[in-house]
Amino acid sequence: MRKLYLISAISVLVLATLACGINFDLPVTTDIKTGPTTIKEIRIPNLDSTEELPELTLAFGAGELFLAPGAENALLEGTATYNVEDLKPEIQTDGNSVRISTGNLEINGIPNFQSRVKNIWEFDIGEDPLDLTIKAGAYSGELELGGLSLTKLHISDGAADVMVNFDEPNQTVMRTLRYETGASNIVMTNLANANFETMIFQGGAGNYELDFSGELQNDAEAIIETGLSNIVLTIPENSNVEITTEGGLSNISTRGEWLVSGRTYSMEGQGPKLTITVEVGAGNLTLRTP
Repeated sequence: MRKLYLISAISVLVLATLACGINFDLPVTTDIKTGPTTIKEIRIPNLDSTEELPELTLAFGAGELFLAPGAENALLEGTATYNVEDLKPEIQTDGNSVRISTGNLEINGIPNFQSRVKNIWEFDIGEDPLDLTIKAGAYSGELELGGLSLTKLHISDGAADVMVNFDEPNQTVMRTLRYETGASNIVMTNLANANFETMIFQGGAGNYELDFSGELQNDAEAIIETGLSNIVLTIPENSNVEITTEGGLSNISTRGEWLVSGRTYSMEGQGPKLTITVEVGAGNLTLRTP
């Protein structure tokens, strides 16, 4: 398991902000004092109501986030490890909605760390159908979401280093898969297993690798919009896929057998069709087969 402390994540966010040419007059006055490391057990039972799908929101600030399937007879279970009391997770339940958030730590300036700060969430998610939302800041994450029953997935984060994988097919149709990120390194693998109808990926300046391997069960559409970035799309051989490129792409490279017509790249395979639109303000796009 990778160990990335909170100081590293916030440093990335500050550097990314400076790189964008935006100046903030933030005082270097905030002290974040650490204490003993606490490991808090968290378990959210399955909701009693069956009329509406559960809506699970993870509001995570900075640190490390690890998700996997495996919660038994529960919506979510696992541990939160922290050594700042104000990072103690808070849980709110309202009807079919459950929200877990990172305490009430407020940073009013650039932090002056006296020692390393830990904030690590390690959660397993149950197999019942649910809508999952992840709202995060500067963090690293390893999200294994294969084999779940996600009806909707929405991830939004800031300066992040995240790996998302669907090792097994999602057990229900995912209406929308939406990912919004900033200056980040994002790797998403086995996306066909997500069983999405519509995928929307929006990024800023970063490196993004999207691998559409897996089992595509129905026709699906993906829309990818980024600023100054490097994008790598991996498409399995013999796929039924059409990729249309838009925007100010400075370079497009391919690996594998592609049919090219203007700004459209395709393969004529069997099975459901994957339609992808890529719009990049400036940067590089690589289309490849494994």
